Amino acid sequence: MVGPKGEKIVVCIEDEQDMIDLTRLVLESHGYRVLGAFGGEEGLELVRAVKPDVILLDLMMPGLDGWEVYRLIKSDPSTADIPLVVVTAKAQGRKEILEQFPQSVDAYVIKPFGPFELLAALNKVLGEEHQNKNPIIVGAPDEIRN
Repeated sequence: MVGPKGEKIVVCIEDEQDMIDLTRLVLESHGYRVLGAFGGEEGLELVRAVKPDVILLDLMMPGLDGWEVYRLIKSDPSTADIPLVVVTAKAQGRKEILEQFPQSVDAYVIKPFGPFELLAALNKVLGEEHQNKNPIIVGAPDEIRN
């Protein structure tokens, strides 16, 4: 889906309003339209209604957590093909991240991350150079990325 000004639409599913606001500030200044959803239930409804170009999904949320939201999005034929960027604060090694996360996740952004790391993940998952390649991990210490 494309916004009214031709911008790509990003749904940010997060349980911290400050993270939604920060994501909106960063991405909208680079031509994206960001729709925030507070928590898993609201996020799932928004994704189904809007069919965004990409989803940013926090894993650690109360109620309907990120893994359940992920499973429901990927099991619905109308939303299964939407690129999904997992946002997590878990400090794990690259091997553990890749073993734990399904291959159909397009990218992982490790908190804390900077604006350029978030933009790099979105540009890669929305760009042709990423199609059918391994997931991207950004915002992580070198020992996780290598």
